[in-house]
Amino acid sequence: MVTKKGPTKGSGGKHRNALRGKGPTPKAEDRVYHKAYKMKQAANRRKMADPRLAARRRASKFTTDSDNLVIGRNAVLEALRVGVPSTQLYIATRIEHDDRTREIVKLAGAQGLHLLEADRLEMDRIARSSNHQGIVLKVQPYEYASLADLADIADRKSKAMEQVDSPSARINARPLFIALDGVTDPQNLGAVIRSAAAFGANGIILPERRSASVTAAAWKVSAGAAAHLPVARVVNLTKAIESLRERGYYVVGLDGGGDKLVGETGFETDPLVVVLGSEGKGLSRLVREACDAIAGIPITSMVESLNASVAAGISLYAVARARREAAAAAAK
Repeated sequence: MVTKKGPTKGSGGKHRNALRGKGPTPKAEDRVYHKAYKMKQAANRRKMADPRLAARRRASKFTTDSDNLVIGRNAVLEALRVGVPSTQLYIATRIEHDDRTREIVKLAGAQGLHLLEADRLEMDRIARSSNHQGIVLKVQPYEYASLADLADIADRKSKAMEQVDSPSARINARPLFIALDGVTDPQNLGAVIRSAAAFGANGIILPERRSASVTAAAWKVSAGAAAHLPVARVVNLTKAIESLRERGYYVVGLDGGGDKLVGETGFETDPLVVVLGSEGKGLSRLVREACDAIAGIPITSMVESLNASVAAGISLYAVARARREAAAAAAK
């Protein structure tokens, strides 16, 4: 009998699916019929029932940037009095009310805020601190303006006043901006906003990086002026200054090494940008080079420098005085 040698016909891949495995064996705690699964479910139920963990879950819904929180009775009361735009007021359950808390609740109701009660653990989580005195206010993020819009508004106002038959009104209506270079303290920023509003400035210019923002702390210190004085944030402060110079503005930087005094640069009666640096480093090199003049404030050698808010107040007063003197001379 002759037999055929060599390969014979087989199944090939015909039954490959039938031979495929079903993967690794699931863990015991993942098998619904296993004792470990029931133990895991029971542990999860105990965990969900834990009041401390439940408080954390509820508070996690309220967590927000700490810059948008005002904490403590005095701080919240002051913020509500000056009209800091807010959204919610958190009050601890079973809080012992005093005159401050009663006024806080009254002001919050008048401003249409949402009042939410939270227990002690929730309040600690919301405030990220235990020193909240049972009161936390959530404020709205500040809405910045664009520099182009601020400059357009200031130019239109100045051109409208040029038609008025009053030298004083025309000179005082000329645009005036304050730019801050490296000022990182929000309380300093708030004080600068307050001074700028007091002396009739058209707005504040801030860089996006390495600068304070208009937070609740800045709002408080400005005493409500932040509601009326617009603030612009720019990507590059040097380029922003150059764009204003192209529109006819002059730029005076405030620095201890200036060769002129504030109020005596000769640019005070023109459309003006006053640039202030940080207390320690002063103006950055590029910003300094973009200025038309560098002016200083005469102080004794006992003090190395002034902080930005004090320097802003002095320089704004010097500009206002120079404009008054120029208006009086033009009226003669």
